[in-house]
Amino acid sequence: MDLLPFDDAAALAPAHVVKEDLPGGGFVLRSPEALQPFARSIGSWLEHWARMTPLSPFLAERRADGSWRRLTYGEARQQVGCIAQALLNLDLPPHKPVVILSDNSIDHALLMLATMHIGRVSCTVSSAYSRLTKDHSKICAILDALDPALVYAADAKVYGGAARSWGAGVRCPAVFSSNAGDFEGALHFDALLQAEETETVIDLYHAIRPEWPAKYLLTSGSTGVPKVVINTHRMLCANQQQMAQAWPMLVRYPLRLVDWLPWSHTFGGNHNFNMVLSHGGSLTIDEGRPVPGLIEKTVANLREVKPNFLFNVPRGYDMLLPYLENDLEFARTFFENLEGIFYAAAALPQSLWERLEAVARKVRSRPLWFTSSWGSTETAPAATTVHWRIDRAGCIGLPLPGIELKFLPNGGKLEMRVRGPSIFPGYRNNPEANAAAFDEGGYYRIGDAGKLVDDDRPERGVAFDGRVAEDFKLMSGTWVSVGSVRIRSVSACAPHVSDAVVTGHDREEVGLLVFLTPQAKTLPIETVRETIVAGLRAIKAEGGGTSQCPTRALILDEPPTVDDGEITDKGYINQRAVLTRR
Repeated sequence: MDLLPFDDAAALAPAHVVKEDLPGGGFVLRSPEALQPFARSIGSWLEHWARMTPLSPFLAERRADGSWRRLTYGEARQQVGCIAQALLNLDLPPHKPVVILSDNSIDHALLMLATMHIGRVSCTVSSAYSRLTKDHSKICAILDALDPALVYAADAKVYGGAARSWGAGVRCPAVFSSNAGDFEGALHFDALLQAEETETVIDLYHAIRPEWPAKYLLTSGSTGVPKVVINTHRMLCANQQQMAQAWPMLVRYPLRLVDWLPWSHTFGGNHNFNMVLSHGGSLTIDEGRPVPGLIEKTVANLREVKPNFLFNVPRGYDMLLPYLENDLEFARTFFENLEGIFYAAAALPQSLWERLEAVARKVRSRPLWFTSSWGSTETAPAATTVHWRIDRAGCIGLPLPGIELKFLPNGGKLEMRVRGPSIFPGYRNNPEANAAAFDEGGYYRIGDAGKLVDDDRPERGVAFDGRVAEDFKLMSGTWVSVGSVRIRSVSACAPHVSDAVVTGHDREEVGLLVFLTPQAKTLPIETVRETIVAGLRAIKAEGGGTSQCPTRALILDEPPTVDDGEITDKGYINQRAVLTRR
């Protein structure tokens, strides 16, 4: 029988924090716990577990025929060594990144790890730029900016068009796991596995310094070519040590994850992948997505693997809930081993929290731990995390060991800035953006606002208070807090509204652009309309004035589109892009 982390009194660190007041109404929060020593490089984790637990499961993915491909830590290290040697044999320019265009897969993971193992830089680009659009101008601009040493993608039939548009195969080697013969001059991924590792691989591994870049990750790029964020070995390794000190359970209870979150983003590629790797856990790569037609694959994987922790964006939980609510046998399987529900990347409506709790109570007696974190691509990603039990959504936790979180008054809110060893050194080849990114004290200007959950008890944590730049004024001059209005609206209009975009810039009243859930689209429009009207009336009854109470809502027939940047491949809505397009 599996051990249960929360039967262990030491599973989580106590909620302690130091608060230092600043002149002018600001303050700094920091953990009283010192950051302990951490790994030198990403490869240190793989070397450790391949030596200590070579037969332990590491990665798994479902093949097209429904069978499973699985790798142990020992097998993964052996194949990483071969691929690393193959990269050296290709004599790739050492200062250029290996760029990956496709979704999560075992081959993707092996290439990413092999690249970093010899001190080279890996960069995974969102597959949406190559796979979900016929317009390749953006991926070509991204590849121009990255100037790859090698381009890899899973399938030449799917990604070959984008790679060919840019000139992969001519400007640098191209590698594919499937249908490489359809792309002139391309290498098959299996050819990389045929190389025999030499001592040069381990020599280069030992030469890696913590300050060296391990990865490049791209910002969302909703307003142009994305910025390239440098992720060093130090920041990534420090961040996992910080999380381990906040969640000591990670050291004693290895994670068993089913995860779809894309490695082109820091949530899936750094937070989740690195948390599994650094603690010797196992990761089942979920080919599903929180969208109709693909969520069924996620459900099938969850039924079979039964993870002990789930990391997801709110939309992912929203898509799962109808399956849990309508099939108690699936709910029983889903919650059987689950100890924690983690949400990030967007705020979780309280209505989703309560529905998850309600279905969990039907099939289990022990409580479910809800937790969250806050950060960005530039912060590795976690700057704060919840490491105690909370009873409702909104809290993003407390600063991790080694992190300083500064709050400064800005437009009626408290702007958060962050400093510490897990913060990025800057954007690649972008001195103008770097100059704007940091203040005079070296704090990163992340652009988010926050506030204390309880002004008299800072140890109760920080509440996310929206994006400073998203907020706007009505004609009256009153500020509208977009983040809080959105969350209140989605909760009030549950269960028919999946998300909402807040409108009303320089107008008299706040409005909403409303996206419906798939289930709501099957109902008579009057039923849906009545739910939304009742929700808006409920918000008005709670009080708060015109800046907090939407007076109208437009139900959108067309879902958010990837091509126009309205929805990211993590599944959350880009408010600015929707407003611009609609």
